[in-house]
Amino acid sequence: MDGGRLLSAAALLLLGVDGPAHAEPGVTSLPAVAVDAPKEKPRPVVRQNAAAAHVGRARARAATTPAQRRAPSPPVGATPSAAPVLFPAPSQAELGNLPKEYAGGQAARGARLGMLGNRDFLDTPFNVTSYTSKLIENQQARTLSDVLENDPSVRFTVSSGQVRENFRIRGFSVLVSETALNGLYGVAPDGRVPTEFLERVEVLKGPAALLSGMAPYGAVGGSINLVTKQAGDTPVTSVTADYTSNSQFGTHIDVGRRFGQDNAFGVRFNGAYRGGDTTLDYQSRERGLEALALDYRGEKLRIALDAYFNQEIARGGVPMMASFTGTGVAAAPDSSNNIFRGLSGRMNNSGAMGRVEYDLADNVTLFASAGAIDARFNGLTNSTVATNVNVLGRYSGTAINLRGYTDTISFQGGLRADFRTFDIGHRLSLSAANLESKTGSTFQRSSTFVSSIYFPVTPLMARDPGEAPKSTDTTLSSIALADTLSAFDDRAQLILGLRAQRVQTKSYNTTTGAETNYYDDSAVTPAFGLIIKPLPIPMSLYANYIEGLTQGDRVTDTAAANYNQMFPPYKSRQIETGVKWDAGTVANTLSFYEIEKPSLIKSGNVYNSDGRQRNQGIEWSVFGEVVEGVRILGGASYTIGVLTKTANGQLDGKTAYGTPKWQVNLGGEWDTPFVPGLTLEGRVVYTSAQFVNSANTQKIPEWARLDAGLRYSTQLLDKKVTFRANANNLLDHNYWAGSYFADGIVTLSSPRTVLLSATVDF
Repeated sequence: MDGGRLLSAAALLLLGVDGPAHAEPGVTSLPAVAVDAPKEKPRPVVRQNAAAAHVGRARARAATTPAQRRAPSPPVGATPSAAPVLFPAPSQAELGNLPKEYAGGQAARGARLGMLGNRDFLDTPFNVTSYTSKLIENQQARTLSDVLENDPSVRFTVSSGQVRENFRIRGFSVLVSETALNGLYGVAPDGRVPTEFLERVEVLKGPAALLSGMAPYGAVGGSINLVTKQAGDTPVTSVTADYTSNSQFGTHIDVGRRFGQDNAFGVRFNGAYRGGDTTLDYQSRERGLEALALDYRGEKLRIALDAYFNQEIARGGVPMMASFTGTGVAAAPDSSNNIFRGLSGRMNNSGAMGRVEYDLADNVTLFASAGAIDARFNGLTNSTVATNVNVLGRYSGTAINLRGYTDTISFQGGLRADFRTFDIGHRLSLSAANLESKTGSTFQRSSTFVSSIYFPVTPLMARDPGEAPKSTDTTLSSIALADTLSAFDDRAQLILGLRAQRVQTKSYNTTTGAETNYYDDSAVTPAFGLIIKPLPIPMSLYANYIEGLTQGDRVTDTAAANYNQMFPPYKSRQIETGVKWDAGTVANTLSFYEIEKPSLIKSGNVYNSDGRQRNQGIEWSVFGEVVEGVRILGGASYTIGVLTKTANGQLDGKTAYGTPKWQVNLGGEWDTPFVPGLTLEGRVVYTSAQFVNSANTQKIPEWARLDAGLRYSTQLLDKKVTFRANANNLLDHNYWAGSYFADGIVTLSSPRTVLLSATVDF
């Protein structure tokens, strides 16, 4: 072949011209690949040149800059992309290193482990599950509680639909105000956390003081971290219109873009509004969210800023809770029966936080984050309890009108470094954290009225209590050092850590303003975790021991004689072991644990901290895709919660209230083969019988609930459109759902709730 013909053939290849139509005789013997190209037109010359120039610049930097040397090389023979190249983050960084989705997309492979950074679940010596935004969208989870309905270790300590949501993990209370936002405590929304601006919801079971510092109120049973949405590599523009029974209508807009040289700048906005009548008789609800996320991803510097405002208003009543006289428990009423009709509640949150990371070297990264929140509430936001209900359902009650606030400023910073000494790998983490919080609260109680949980009367109203005076002043500070030692190609990992913690709390008389309690306590709490991968399959054995120093409990029962009393700080301890197995497309975790902590005991009408509670349990959690098109999510837990060291031993050996032995949450999805784009969904939630008071004289029966749904994705006018329909509590069962975080109070189920939505991706 002569040189002229080779040039002609090369020109044909580059220009994508139909070879046979223009080739001279004899050139048809060129390889067939030359004639397959015309199906894809070449990119415009100018853009291609710009892309090539951009790639050239990026590669030039790669030859000289540490950050770009971390970038993976493109596959041999790959077509250069016209998209700008984002600077990759090193492995020890968090920003730009979101763990990937696991098979099925409902959960992620890993989660943030506080100061240790993002870790794969097989390299984590704790039981952790990270729920994705895809799950949130497909299940139409409107609040944080809706997401946690998938977790067998989590139950709720308020009736669904209350203005404030609180939880119980591994049998211990976790307040919504103890939720972390991007790893920082004290700045997440209070009340009912909206989900529209969340990329992940990460649930770590057990104390996490070493990992994340002290939660505002302890969070002994586990910790919840919310990861906000950031602009990704792919532009996002989606609009959702939705309906929730009985007549709530809403919309959600999600827009994200990257721009600038190297796509370094990102912006993501999420806005949502929903309002109308709920499934609770006479109640209407209104909620709104505005959330903006900005970020910068440079060669060594990464910055993220998040700001949000959300408001939730409930009018015409709120879901009930109840306590009982004697040893019996009245039958649960209709869940839609509004016994506090006419009352209302409101919660406003304004929050902002910033994060920054800087790579001192390829293996050393400095990090810092700071944030603040202003949370205000008023109305019937807490203690919506029908007290002393008899077996016929009658009670003498009072309505309570609350007003309060929480102002918090939070900070943390430190460094992470990866290095080796001989054949031992190290990931060293140093962190310092400080949280300052001021809370205020006051309330007014109405005159006593007589009513029934089955045939309620309109309750008497309590007058507005006026501005809330300061009630507590808290400073939580700590410094921690941890090292993850690894050997044998990371098949053996040992985490050793210490955190020095200090708790300073003051509480005030809300009438006189006089200081009533003051504590200044400190302690050094150790932790260790061990991971062993003994087999040539993706399986790990793990164990951990961790201690936590917790701010003392505060009496939140407004009917108690010592309401608002703050108890001294205390230590909690956990021992846990387990096994994790990645079967390729299905992940399993089996955990065995024991947690011990002091507990509040109600004696007469006064709470004291004489008792201790020890919970021992077994958990199995699973997520993934069993076979193509069939996904599974959930698990089961078995818990034995026992009271020990109670005053005069009167309650020793009793079962801790709110700790049912069995909890099961198991859901599945099936992409039907007979209608492409159609997916069927189902979930079963089961809770065994449980005691609701420390004396074990009151017990609520077991219950089970069925949720169902379907979704259908198609193309309309060249746009992806997804229709979703879900029904929670499909069979509309009425039951006592669980226990409040105070002694002797139960929560009520939610009525059947239907959710419909249509999402268009532009």
